[in-house]
Amino acid sequence: MSSSRKSLGRHTRTRSDHATELAEDYVEAIAEIIAEAGVCRAVDLTERFEVSHVTVSRTIGRLVRDGFVETEPYGPVVLTAKGKRLARIAADRHSVVLDFLMAIGVSEQVARIDSEGIEHHVSDETLEAMRDFLQR
Repeated sequence: MSSSRKSLGRHTRTRSDHATELAEDYVEAIAEIIAEAGVCRAVDLTERFEVSHVTVSRTIGRLVRDGFVETEPYGPVVLTAKGKRLARIAADRHSVVLDFLMAIGVSEQVARIDSEGIEHHVSDETLEAMRDFLQR
């Protein structure tokens, strides 16, 4: 296989990861907000992500389309079973990456920032190796 074909696979995976990254961040945030406040509204997400209401509305629309959330105009955002499942997976990945980074000596502040990006791109194999490392 040529090196250009090998790199194509890496780039394909990265593009795929980017496609799910926003959904994972949003459902994870929605689950956290519901756990903290009992309900999640669009305004909570605008504050959490520091983006405009239009950006949040468009993203919520995609999440509704993809079956992760349900909402009515001016109503709360509710995770579907599919959304709850994705939120649990995203939170678990985030936790493992965060704990791993701190275990290898990264400061908590930097680990929190770095884990926000790494969690979306780490393979299942690497995530499992991180879990194994943490259990030792």
